[in-house]
Amino acid sequence: MKAIGYTATQFGLPIDDAGALTEFTLPDPVPRGRDLLVEVRAVSVNPVDTKVRRGTRPEAGETKVLGWDAVGIVRAAGPETSVFKPGDRVWYAGSITRPGTNSQLHLVDERIVGHAPASLDDAAAAALPLTGLTAWELLFDRLRIERGAGAGQSILVVGAGGGVGSILVQLARQLTQLTVIGTASRPQTADWVRDLGAHHVIDHGRPLSAELSRLGIPQVDYVASLTQTDRHIAEIVESLRPQGRLGLIDDPAPFDVRMLKRKALSLHWELMFTRAIYETPDMIAQHLILEELAALLDKGTLRSTLSEHYGTISAANLRRAHTLIESGTARGKIVLEGWEGGA
Repeated sequence: MKAIGYTATQFGLPIDDAGALTEFTLPDPVPRGRDLLVEVRAVSVNPVDTKVRRGTRPEAGETKVLGWDAVGIVRAAGPETSVFKPGDRVWYAGSITRPGTNSQLHLVDERIVGHAPASLDDAAAAALPLTGLTAWELLFDRLRIERGAGAGQSILVVGAGGGVGSILVQLARQLTQLTVIGTASRPQTADWVRDLGAHHVIDHGRPLSAELSRLGIPQVDYVASLTQTDRHIAEIVESLRPQGRLGLIDDPAPFDVRMLKRKALSLHWELMFTRAIYETPDMIAQHLILEELAALLDKGTLRSTLSEHYGTISAANLRRAHTLIESGTARGKIVLEGWEGGA
């Protein structure tokens, strides 16, 4: 099968080097246990792809295949599977401890797989699994916001125009009664966030507390910090109500958590891969979340966050996608679809 990745000798190359990501021919994987063998039709690119490429050196002789979003067709199933069968169209975000989805065939545990939304084509669906799972878990599992609740309360989404922010804003607006405030620093991104349902958009290039005061909302009950948490932490603490909750997903430089003590603020980490890494007893929760997200998309409650379609799944197009993500100016999600010469 075709796969795209890098070896130890390619590790550390800048993304504008043609050798940073290249095409390989690898053996077709064989499903065992609870694994599904999926023929990959479309993928999207996330910041984690660029972080792993820059930070993980493969062992000698190993090919590191990236990619943690896919839509495809089940071609075979392991002997312990019970949810899916060959021919099912599925979507998922995979596990960071296993080979990625930038390959024609891919193995994934069925407990973290859902039936793809019928109303979306492969590209539109591929934009959503990783970010949808992350946003759902952050809102409902980590911050413990109740669905249908939140009247009179508010949430600030820092970095609302990115992949996770683009779906989190929709979930918060559609499934809770919270006042949703997103941050964006460019006019086109601010328009995108408003269009996704944010009640207000403020500029995270300015002090957050001053921007909130300008809206007449001096403090918020929840903050979902999706990027540059270390840069904004003092303003986040200032902006949270006493006993408020801070959830984050990025990898900030160390900051002094004692800043949270005076207000008795709680800190909540979200990592979408945790359930798969540790095969937690509730690992199948991700299957259930993906099923519910698909239903919400098919009802029109949510919409795809696809913003850029970069063509076929190729090394050159993946390098382009990584370049845009590393620039810090990506809006929504970048998707690639199909393989040159077919699957």
